[in-house]
Amino acid sequence: MSKKRDKNVPIKTGGAEVQAFLAKVVQTPHFPAGGEHGRLIFALDATASREPTWDVACDIQAEMFSETASLGRLSVQLVYYRGFGEVYRGPFTDNSSALLRDMVGVYCLGGRTQIAQVLDHALVEHGDKRVSALVFIGDACEENIDELCHTAGEMGMRSLPIFIFHEGDDVIARRAFEDIARLSGGAYCQFDSGSAKILRELLAAVAVYAVGGHRALEDFHDRAGRTLLRLAAKNGR
Repeated sequence: MSKKRDKNVPIKTGGAEVQAFLAKVVQTPHFPAGGEHGRLIFALDATASREPTWDVACDIQAEMFSETASLGRLSVQLVYYRGFGEVYRGPFTDNSSALLRDMVGVYCLGGRTQIAQVLDHALVEHGDKRVSALVFIGDACEENIDELCHTAGEMGMRSLPIFIFHEGDDVIARRAFEDIARLSGGAYCQFDSGSAKILRELLAAVAVYAVGGHRALEDFHDRAGRTLLRLAAKNGR
């Protein structure tokens, strides 16, 4: 079982890691869902150790919608796990207020991680109708890494990338999350509560990618004056 980190340990998201994450987003193949309508699964670990930063996640999802409003519809499904075997799978919605209400009503509850359930669910949804990407925010991994990587590899074969945001410095979780992201064709980035602004921008970038692909991501960067990464013109054309 992975030991969850001490919340007092300072962890800062490095500039190199941020650039590597965004570079990977740019290089990720984009397959439009049709009708300029992106579908994104937003999955979170809602176990007890995540409670201090749950409000940050609630705030961030609003920006995901606002950044894609001019591009087309972004439909988001909220998924989270907590407690003893509890996994919530909400409906896909393009109503940011409804999604926020759902998140605000959630309280964190102690329990083991259920990442395998999240990955399996994403594959089922993707089989019914293309999902642009899976976003996962968590701080620990207490499951069989080989099995998770096997599923991540299947997701990569089916063009369903996972963008993982790792809260903290748990080394077991980092190893698992990096491998899962890589095998799925997605990307990994570490953060802490002091990195909320960077996390917000990175999630907005993933949302823009989900709706409009690479060109929209470059426009997002230029329009907002982001200094995180100068996207190379040769990528994603």
